[in-house]
Amino acid sequence: MDIKVGLIGLGTVGRGVVKILMEDSQLITAHLGASVHLVKIAEINLKRAEGLNLPSTLLTTRAEDILHDPEIQIVIELIGGYEPAKTFILQAIGQGKHVVTANKALLAKHGQEIFEAAAARQVDIGFEASVGGGIPIIRAIREGLAANRIRSVYGIINGTANYILTEMEKQGSSFESVLSEAQAHGFAEADPTFDIKGIDTAHKLAILASLSFGTPIRLDRIFTEGIDRIGPLDLQFAKELGYKIKLLALAKDIDGEIEARVHPTLISQDYLLATVDGVYNAIYVVGERVGSTMFYGMGAGQQPTATAVVGDVMEIARNIRKGISRRISPTSFCEEYIREKKIRDINQIVSAYYLRFTALDKPGVLSRISGILSQHNISLASVIQKERRVGEAVPIVMMTHEALEHDIQNALSEIDSLPFVIEKTNLIRVAKLD
Repeated sequence: MDIKVGLIGLGTVGRGVVKILMEDSQLITAHLGASVHLVKIAEINLKRAEGLNLPSTLLTTRAEDILHDPEIQIVIELIGGYEPAKTFILQAIGQGKHVVTANKALLAKHGQEIFEAAAARQVDIGFEASVGGGIPIIRAIREGLAANRIRSVYGIINGTANYILTEMEKQGSSFESVLSEAQAHGFAEADPTFDIKGIDTAHKLAILASLSFGTPIRLDRIFTEGIDRIGPLDLQFAKELGYKIKLLALAKDIDGEIEARVHPTLISQDYLLATVDGVYNAIYVVGERVGSTMFYGMGAGQQPTATAVVGDVMEIARNIRKGISRRISPTSFCEEYIREKKIRDINQIVSAYYLRFTALDKPGVLSRISGILSQHNISLASVIQKERRVGEAVPIVMMTHEALEHDIQNALSEIDSLPFVIEKTNLIRVAKLD
């Protein structure tokens, strides 16, 4: 049996998919008992096909040549972004074709519409490559952990941000210099906004949380902070206190309410998650019965991501071979059991906090700051003030016990307005992981 596939987009991941389908065709056939035949590639810039030794008949600049080809059964979308990717996917579904995509931004924003269209046409949609690169986290949530009520999911799911924080800690360098270095090595995009501002991580968390808790998670309801305000001093103090700083994605089901947030986080050095460095990702899923499970590996890159794409193609090909579709709902929960759940406001979370103040070294400063914190129901666990430069600005670090975010923000608003506080206070939440 010959499964016919069309590919839209020949960027980094698209080229990786072509290589796997060409070089590992015998392995794929051995797994499937059928061959996967790439019959058409649509790419607006045909120079991207150079070096792949593809026949010219395989290439087109028109996505329509794939979308309207009745023989193509599976469409792979790898152009990214919202449009025209959304239009192409919906057209493919409308033509009764199955779809595989790595487009986390599109799924985070328009996933519900796409999944409803796929359900109406009874076609499959695979998106394993949208989160965690080659880590099979989506398949694990939908299948391997399906007998569990998932209590929480959290992890490091952006390799660029993790690389920057790792190198800042190793080198003691500024955020700006390490970002430039990451761009030079190809670990960060020319425009790194989505990575360093936490937006890419929020896209992925929206997908993971929706699958885990059986509810649509709107992107604008995920509290999102990036790493661009983290400085070498913060990493130095964190290490001294027994922590590492990571950009953490975290979602919990707390009595039917969902807590979903992305922000820099202090993680105890005793946690395995704290050892995940460089471009690697790690995702924890905590199930009611299975307990904590961890998934670790390359979260990006041509080959890891391409293997996830081809894995989805193979899963759909198995269904085609057996004459079935939608064996598993793409949303993990059957559509009639998906429920809207309240998303908890960030001001209602409870956490311990790391606070770094920049204040003039003069009598009464510490007592004034700690007094304001006390007035807002915030108690201190420790205080560090190493330098003494009377009359000059010095860093003061305070670790709090658990407090309500609302109280912390009100206290900092008051503290930051004091005449002897020189810069806006740097706040980092402390992880309390299941």
